[in-house]
Amino acid sequence: MDVTTLAVALIGVGGTLGGTLGGAMLSQRVTREQNQRADRERAEDRHDRAQEARRDLYARLNTTARAYRVAARDSVRAAERGETVEPAVLDTARDAWLEQYSSAQMALPKYVHEIVSILNRALGVGYSLVKQLPNSPDPDESYSRAKAWFSGPMSDGVYLLRVTLRHDLGVEVEPDFERTCTRILAALDGERRSLERLLSSEQARATRPA
Repeated sequence: MDVTTLAVALIGVGGTLGGTLGGAMLSQRVTREQNQRADRERAEDRHDRAQEARRDLYARLNTTARAYRVAARDSVRAAERGETVEPAVLDTARDAWLEQYSSAQMALPKYVHEIVSILNRALGVGYSLVKQLPNSPDPDESYSRAKAWFSGPMSDGVYLLRVTLRHDLGVEVEPDFERTCTRILAALDGERRSLERLLSSEQARATRPA
């Protein structure tokens, strides 16, 4: 075999090996890019499913909080008019809220959880307020107080819940959210504490022996 023939043979072998190695490297790169794309798609799918689950949870929290407040307010108005009040309506609304609140506690971000917890305590005091109306020593004052509670602080509290949930989802970002949140929460919790003390005092007087 002369030098020219040997050189041609070596070039042919080198070209074959180079083509094989180049093809293998290209295949590996394509496979790696496909895997990375699949990982991104799976991550996006998990994010989308988590976001959808959070939206569903927030919608249920908002709906049950509003229904609870409305049921309590309507119970007060009906009782004041002397109409028959069906306790099951308010109790059902309360149970629905508590079920959603219980489910949400492990899933809510810290600041959302704090707001929902304060609202839950306020709703609970409102429930006690309604239940104590029949035994109130001053019915007119009690009805007036109850109506003011549900149309004022409780209405603001449910409004804040909706604003907070929409803010957290990025649906409607409030520029003054922190200031609004602090103001409403402080008023709601302060009013709740005062009402709680008042109800406790009235209940103690009602159960005190004559």
